[in-house]
Amino acid sequence: MMHEIIAMNLLMQISTRAAADSAYAHGAKEISLSYWDLMLKGGPVMIPIAILSVIGIYIFVERYFAIRAAAKVDQNFMNRIKDYIHDGKIEAAVALCQSMPNPVARMIEKGLLRIGRPLSDVNTAIENVGQLEIYNLEKGLPTLAIVAGGSPMLGFLGTVSGMIRAFYDMSMAGNNIDITLLSSGIYEAMVTTLAGLAVGIIAYFGYNILVANVEKVVNNLEATSVEFMDLLNEPVK
Repeated sequence: MMHEIIAMNLLMQISTRAAADSAYAHGAKEISLSYWDLMLKGGPVMIPIAILSVIGIYIFVERYFAIRAAAKVDQNFMNRIKDYIHDGKIEAAVALCQSMPNPVARMIEKGLLRIGRPLSDVNTAIENVGQLEIYNLEKGLPTLAIVAGGSPMLGFLGTVSGMIRAFYDMSMAGNNIDITLLSSGIYEAMVTTLAGLAVGIIAYFGYNILVANVEKVVNNLEATSVEFMDLLNEPVK
């Protein structure tokens, strides 16, 4: 590992020195390089990294708005359900749940449809719906975790392949080492590392943001479930 680091530093110093000499020879003419050109210099490893970046962005945006919509619940929802149950208007309570397309309403609707059966059956039905809703909310998160972990590994793969190319070109050049010949390998090594780490870091933070939002919805489902079961366990006045 130490030899690889020393060799990499040596190659970077050679590249920097050659670039400085070239700039001086051409009157220090400014050289511009677009991000697209820089990405192309990363080699074929940039293709899967780019694909993973698109997948990660799509999953984060889609899941973020889906989870955000699932977290929106009317603060008076359970109060209205309680009033309907006390008045014996179960059908009106079911209709209220059907008019609110969110996990909490669907869970309570299943419990309302089980009223009259043993409370253990009602509780089981609610739990089953809650688990299904959580599964739907977490859809795509494992893939986002793969993006977060796989992108840096692909970046390091590009680093190794780029350094191998640079050393191979150096060995084939013999005493006539041309910095232009080595630059492609160095570019591939550096660009793929940067791209892989960037995609992985963004996906990592995005994954944890989504997990935290899902956890809030789960806590809300559990609290609503307990409140509904307490409502059914209230003594008849």
